[in-house]
Amino acid sequence: MHSFCCGSSVTINSSDMPPAPPPPSCNPPAKIHNSATVSGASSARENGQDQCSGGSQNNISTDRNQNHHHSRELKINDIVGDGISGILHKWVNYGKGWRPRWFLLQDGVLSYYKIHGPDRIVVDQETEKRSRVIGEDSMRRISRQNSNHHSVHRRNGSTSSSPKSRKPVGEVHLKVSSIRENGSDDKRFCIFTGTKKLHLRAESREDRVTWLEALKTVKDMFPRMSNSELMAPVDNLSVSTEKLRQRLSEEGLNEAAILESEQIMKNEFAALQNQLTVLKQKHWVLMDTLRNLETEKVDLENTVVDESQRQFKEVGASSRSRQDKYSESASGSEDERVDAAEEDTDEEDNSFFDTRDFLSSSSFKSNGSDFRTSSFSSDDDGLHASETEDGIDPATKSAGTNFPYVKRRKKLPDPIEKEKGVSLWSMIKDNIGKDLTKICLPVYFNEPISSLQKCFEDVEYSYLIDRAYEWGKKGDSLMRLLNVAAFAVSGYASTDGRNCKPFNPLLGETYEGDYPDKGLRFFSEKVSHHPMIVACHCEGTGWKFYGDSNLKSKFWGRSIQLDPVGTLTVEFDDGEVFQWNKVTTSIYNLILGKLYCDHYGNMRIQGNREYSCKLKFKEQSILDRNPHQVQGVVQDKSGKTVATLFGKWDESMHFVHGDYSSKGKGHESLSEAQLLWKKSKPPKFPTRYNLTGFAITLNELMPGLKDKLPPTDSRLRPDQRCLENGEYETANAEKLRLEQRQRQARTMQEQGWKPRWFAKEKGSDTYRYTGGYWEAKEQGNWESCPDIFGQLPPSDHISD
Repeated sequence: MHSFCCGSSVTINSSDMPPAPPPPSCNPPAKIHNSATVSGASSARENGQDQCSGGSQNNISTDRNQNHHHSRELKINDIVGDGISGILHKWVNYGKGWRPRWFLLQDGVLSYYKIHGPDRIVVDQETEKRSRVIGEDSMRRISRQNSNHHSVHRRNGSTSSSPKSRKPVGEVHLKVSSIRENGSDDKRFCIFTGTKKLHLRAESREDRVTWLEALKTVKDMFPRMSNSELMAPVDNLSVSTEKLRQRLSEEGLNEAAILESEQIMKNEFAALQNQLTVLKQKHWVLMDTLRNLETEKVDLENTVVDESQRQFKEVGASSRSRQDKYSESASGSEDERVDAAEEDTDEEDNSFFDTRDFLSSSSFKSNGSDFRTSSFSSDDDGLHASETEDGIDPATKSAGTNFPYVKRRKKLPDPIEKEKGVSLWSMIKDNIGKDLTKICLPVYFNEPISSLQKCFEDVEYSYLIDRAYEWGKKGDSLMRLLNVAAFAVSGYASTDGRNCKPFNPLLGETYEGDYPDKGLRFFSEKVSHHPMIVACHCEGTGWKFYGDSNLKSKFWGRSIQLDPVGTLTVEFDDGEVFQWNKVTTSIYNLILGKLYCDHYGNMRIQGNREYSCKLKFKEQSILDRNPHQVQGVVQDKSGKTVATLFGKWDESMHFVHGDYSSKGKGHESLSEAQLLWKKSKPPKFPTRYNLTGFAITLNELMPGLKDKLPPTDSRLRPDQRCLENGEYETANAEKLRLEQRQRQARTMQEQGWKPRWFAKEKGSDTYRYTGGYWEAKEQGNWESCPDIFGQLPPSDHISD
């Protein structure tokens, strides 16, 4: 018995079947199993031939109906019949999940229909009498709708019906599709057409086997030729010249003229063949281009759906308003968008791993770097991480968490004034007739932190360096570098959604971050005005982090490109050092549209011992449904790849041992990927600046701190403080005053001004911390620090 018999079928009486013309000399066709119908008659009619149940030879043609062709046709007819139908569950998207659809396989085309809503398909024994039905649920639906159909006609007093149009939601042509089973779920399989991918789930394992056999059998009816076969020139083209020779002989031409005429004709046919070959090649190039355009079209239509789902997953339960909005959109009617929006959103073969799929898997190991609640997370009572991973030394697992708790603020002050909307046009209108060099951008374009404080955000996930230090103490240099690499990527997490610019610090402005709850002390200073250079120095438990940075900008009209210049260094007490440069940052839609930033380029983390790391930040494109991806490898001195990293700079980073960076590697091995870093949850009290929970604490003046700070600290900057408090008019006035004062910075620098706490290294343009700041703070000795935020004496004003 054929395996297809394990699927349910509709039994139709012979009286329900339309009579088929009898074959001229064949026995009646044998009944195949206990199926709904046999498609041998229709297939015979389509091919201009009749089939006999005993496999006897056909009486019509002799060259096309050989024995192996007979057996192939019988096998297809046995399995497919005049159609296959039934319910399969189709994956729609993350909001709707799996939805049932009625699928119909007929004439090499797999169509699917909705079974709910106003556009639902009507299926009963009458409509499905010529097709095989798979699945018990499908049979119950046919029986239920058939009984409803008869009851309606009894009420109407009529037995005739007007069949409703059966308009499919989508169609798949098996001729150009590939079919693949799911290795982890025995009920699932997928169909890929080149422009879209359908993930389908059957009711049972047996139903999946039945569907797959039917689909593959139909697909085998359309063998696909390779591109080389399609593009190969036709060498065996033969042209007969017998009729031409005969006609020319009748006209009395000699043999030489006849041969010349034959050669002319052959040359013309050869030229025509070459032209047809070129046209065929152009045709296939055009078809490939059209397929690519169709793929991009589907991807673009899915982008909005995918991005909304991704943002919802990021915000989670901490953003109640977004969750409510999402729930409203997801709890509507079961009617869905057009088929383009129904396409699934995961890709299985990509040179960049689809991190959205990987990182959502619960099979990942945590490696001691799972999300940790701290003084800066959205949890009120969270002190340290609650980690349950096994197999990791407790000292390494607890690195970066064994510090005293410090209560810090979790929201910005409520604004005193009502915020005004600012547009580019209103700013131009208000400054008509003014000197453009003296126009001050309003504070509405700023966020209430300075560039010095923003440097401190790079150290938000300092526990990664603490863990790297512990791994190094145990002699595991590879795990040390992996944590350093995750730290280098984590510095970009806070930039996601940050559309306002930080305040440009004044020359000599400083910022200190004394965070015992993170086990570190941070200090930064603006050391140069032209070019604008900020230097920083941070000390933790067993390590130091330092560097300087300035930006080279390129304006492209609608966007601005920022290329960082400078090196960041992590130095451990045992002498191991890692250095890297930041990647390019671009800010888009400066004039029109929603502002957003992207980071892209190559980052090389160079160590002074055994390992180094290469990271690639993938540049986001318009059609990219999964942006912000980062992938890299760790290599030893011989160049051998010992570990692979992947993730997203605004979400998390994972790693696996070995080389899995090449395209085409199986994703099964990535189930062993281990978590290195995960972005903290957003704050419970979001701000219009989209600050992280850590950034909200940067400008906080804790009790007693103001009297201990130097007069150059960013927390004492009046325009920044007024903006944080919502005093917008005062903030604008103070910003204008400080920018007028800042115009003397270049003159000060040309006259030999030197930074107070940093100095250039000999033979280098790199600034290094010279020490003495924390000692001066303990003594309260700030005599060498000028009051850069105070009123400028009239005699000190310098004209431009």
